[in-house]
Amino acid sequence: MSLLRTFVVVVVGILSAATSANAIANGVGKLPVMGYNAWNAFACNVSETLIIQTAQYMKEYGLLDVGYNHVNLDDCWAMKNRSSTGEVMSDNIRFPSMNNLTDQLHALGFYAGIYSDSGWFTCARYPGSFMHEEQDAMTFQSWGFDFLKYDNCAIPFDDIIQEGMIGKYQRMADALAAVAEKTGTTLIFSLCEWGWSQVWLWGAQISHSWRIDSDIAPQWDSISSIINSASFITQATNYYGRNDLDMLEIGNGDLTYDEAKTHFTAWALVKAPLLIGTNLATISQEMLSILKNQEIIAVNQDPIYGTSISPFRWGINPDWTYNPTYPAQYWSGPSENGTVFMLINTSIEPANMFFNLTESPWIRAGIQYSVRDLWTHTDNGTAVRNFTAMNVPAHGVVALLLKEDGNEPAGLVPCAGEALSQCTAEDGTSYS
Repeated sequence: MSLLRTFVVVVVGILSAATSANAIANGVGKLPVMGYNAWNAFACNVSETLIIQTAQYMKEYGLLDVGYNHVNLDDCWAMKNRSSTGEVMSDNIRFPSMNNLTDQLHALGFYAGIYSDSGWFTCARYPGSFMHEEQDAMTFQSWGFDFLKYDNCAIPFDDIIQEGMIGKYQRMADALAAVAEKTGTTLIFSLCEWGWSQVWLWGAQISHSWRIDSDIAPQWDSISSIINSASFITQATNYYGRNDLDMLEIGNGDLTYDEAKTHFTAWALVKAPLLIGTNLATISQEMLSILKNQEIIAVNQDPIYGTSISPFRWGINPDWTYNPTYPAQYWSGPSENGTVFMLINTSIEPANMFFNLTESPWIRAGIQYSVRDLWTHTDNGTAVRNFTAMNVPAHGVVALLLKEDGNEPAGLVPCAGEALSQCTAEDGTSYS
């Protein structure tokens, strides 16, 4: 048995509404998964040879070294029909031995992921797991897989399922728990139900991540639309359970370098899974450098804070405006090493982006802050009360880490930001 395998016993059930976001803290999936999924680049054109070659590229390019330690199958790996006894079977030409595949991935240093569906069929019409949940969970475990992506196609009729969306996914959660109890092996469980049924309210009860929106595409309007969706539900993410914004499109389509940086930054800082989805045989050094930004990855994999960054100002639109074209522009959140800021220029022209430090609830009043740029990897002086990012490219991003650097200089007005309207001395004198 590979040393990479994690052995725990878990019992999973529907939990009360008061359960916190780390409800499925069962020993796996504490931090966002980082790795590779072949779907965006290859769809159904996958094989054992392709998957192993991709894993070898990941080692060669240093992606494993910076944290991308999963290699996951998506749809189309199976035979079209189950065995006479109901077992799902791998394609005997393209995947002649799943145990051989997972053994090779584990030997290279990776965890191995597999895909199934909560309905009758997968989205590509291969066997789904409905009414075969525990049988399939046992099969996946016996093959040596560590991760399960679980899709939402071919939903049974209501008079058959009689469970609703939560119940349909609970079936596999219960199956995985039953297998864990029998074998001591727990798989990371990733729901893919496309943001239906307000999954961010219940996903953490039965899974480690949950898709919040429709399938991603390698173009800016798709990226901005998903960022917009994420901006309203950031509180759902914490250790062991997180919003999944879908696989990365970096290296695909017509995304510009700045759009790809924004895509990666947003996914990483909201603590979404980071699953590369391009052909690594042809990836450019420019796009590879985005994926390997260790200062951005460090926030995604923060061992102290599991929460997402959140918007503190929408910018172009009034706060709380739902707009897929112009989502929230000003975001912040806590990290192990300071307060993280993300500024997104959603316009089609370069722009200066200004904010008062205390617009972020994570900033202390009366303190000056050193400024670290997480993309230029430079220390950019000290910010006192406010900061302006100059000439942010169209659809570009700025990612900053601000650390406390002593008290503000003397002689400033007593209060700043929102506090100004109630700024009051001990004797009652108002400074508003």
